[in-house]
Amino acid sequence: MSEVTRRTLLAGAAANALAADARILDPHVHVWKHDPAFPFAEGARVPERDAAPETLLELMKSNGVARTVIIQVIHYKYDNSYLASVLKRFPGIFQGVARVDPLDRAAGDHLSRLTEQGFRGVRLSPAGNASGDWFRGPLMPPLWKRCQDLKVPMTVLAPITRMPEVAALLEKLPDLTVVIDHMADCPIDQPAELEKLIALKRYPKVFVKISHTWSISKQPYPWLDAQEFVKRLHAAFGPERLMWATDWPIVENVSTYERALRVVRDEMKFLNAEDKNWIMNKTIQRVWPFGA
Repeated sequence: MSEVTRRTLLAGAAANALAADARILDPHVHVWKHDPAFPFAEGARVPERDAAPETLLELMKSNGVARTVIIQVIHYKYDNSYLASVLKRFPGIFQGVARVDPLDRAAGDHLSRLTEQGFRGVRLSPAGNASGDWFRGPLMPPLWKRCQDLKVPMTVLAPITRMPEVAALLEKLPDLTVVIDHMADCPIDQPAELEKLIALKRYPKVFVKISHTWSISKQPYPWLDAQEFVKRLHAAFGPERLMWATDWPIVENVSTYERALRVVRDEMKFLNAEDKNWIMNKTIQRVWPFGA
């Protein structure tokens, strides 16, 4: 074998290895189904359509997405049974993030049991008004400590105004992995507020989803105004702590699954190939390892 041929084969092998490592993973979708076996929470406002895992799998296949993290949808509130059934039906394809009642003193024990069932973390959603002030109440530190002890991530859907309270909780739990959803939905017309999220960069285990460009933008695709927020977060956190996401099927209220992918893969011109490999694969693997 000539040296040129050998180098060509090695280069091809390296390219194949990179392609295998560069699988696209989606760390944020929801599923639900109108099924009396899995009743929705009282008062839930559920769309008439289903968001079935079979539909999600079709979208993943057509867009080259290999694995997905499903976040417990609010329609079921703290009953994670339907998502547990989906995880059981599709082992290895999905991981699940549960919800627990933040006003329940036994929330940590519930989380422990959910983790034993295969869930990989919990999501909290404090509102920005007084109804979400439990976020700085006495039940939060023990729940966050339980997450740290279980070595599962804490995922936070909260407005930008709550980010200082995330920092206060992290001061005593620096080893806890925390994921901030959707850039904290910082209003596009209040760019200075994004500094509240950027301030969390001092905690090395804080990760940020750069999703919801389509939601916060006041412009058409490719949502260049919202991309400016992504640029700032990229400069602050680096690609190793950022992750994209579709937020399917919520994205379909405004745009499409395919565009939520394409805006990161093709339209964020300030990202290089390695940045995208982190944001669409390796960062997600750091938080939710899927393995081979």
